[in-house]
Amino acid sequence: MYNMTELQLAKISSLPVLAVCGFSGAGKTTLIEAVLPHLIQRGWRVAVIKHDAHGVQLDRPGKDSDRLFRAGADVVLHGPDEFLLRGCKTSNFDLNQILNECRYYYDLILIEGHKDTPLTKVWLQSVGEVGAPADVDHVIASLARDEDRPGRFLAMVDEWLPAQWQKMPVYACILIGGNSQRMGQPKHLLSATEGRSWIEQQMSLLQPMVERVVVAGRGDLPEKLASLDRLSDVPETQGPLAGMLAAMRWRPDVSWLMLACDMPMVSQEAVTWLLAQRCPGQHAVQPRLHNQAPLEPLLACYEPPARVSLEAMLRDSVRSPSRLSMRAPVLSPVVPAELTASWRNINTQEDVDTWLAYQ
Repeated sequence: MYNMTELQLAKISSLPVLAVCGFSGAGKTTLIEAVLPHLIQRGWRVAVIKHDAHGVQLDRPGKDSDRLFRAGADVVLHGPDEFLLRGCKTSNFDLNQILNECRYYYDLILIEGHKDTPLTKVWLQSVGEVGAPADVDHVIASLARDEDRPGRFLAMVDEWLPAQWQKMPVYACILIGGNSQRMGQPKHLLSATEGRSWIEQQMSLLQPMVERVVVAGRGDLPEKLASLDRLSDVPETQGPLAGMLAAMRWRPDVSWLMLACDMPMVSQEAVTWLLAQRCPGQHAVQPRLHNQAPLEPLLACYEPPARVSLEAMLRDSVRSPSRLSMRAPVLSPVVPAELTASWRNINTQEDVDTWLAYQ
């Protein structure tokens, strides 16, 4: 068994990791090879980690690695103390480390073998076998040898993976930017209802809906929020991207709900709708207010793989996060008409009057 700490197990439990297990000759490589093209057609990036206690050879024609590469996967292979990824060989294999790295690049990670490791598993029955062995845990499906294994496996993954994707912890980051010349004072400190500031109102709404809320950017906070996690904008750029990358560098292993402090009309219904749009294969959800509208980069969701593309944008001096869709898969659903007010920015006193009327 590959031993993991409770913390490692807790982190992996939310990852899109599925082990395909069975005894030797049960057809593990054959099944993975058959389903890979269909998984990739769904727009998913798939990695395969193959367990081989006898050592590995990469890309030799006819070997499992060659078969899986040809089927479309990036493959991590490992023997007792080594792993390889597309021809790159490294020692000191660490399954937990590799899984946590893969989350930044892959929508689905299939592991061939590891029946004794506490991972979610599909069991492939051998001849004469009925069900999975009693000592193999976390089995969500057991596939008989004479059934349509690829069809049943794909149907199961289509149901399991979206639900697994929703298990990723979600944090929220409120972006603030110091003084506002048009408003005459920092917008996040403007008064909302019941004597609270805009940022206090946002905090009150978000805290029950996500695991943690942080603030990125310069500016004072109300005394009630003094203990809140504060992040400094990354110095390499300005605008929303500076705060977004500060949050994603701080916790790269979670999904991020990003919003601006000048969006006081955000509602619980809008956040619930937005979070429900998250799905495999999409590195971000940047909605549109109508079919022809531009993408909304704030009050938007970003998955761990989005950071890789945002960092590349930073290196290329691309400051607008709305251009992420040119580099990564981004879902852009149209916001229901009754929720569009949540995406409205308040920049002038006229906007404030409109917002007060909305209240």
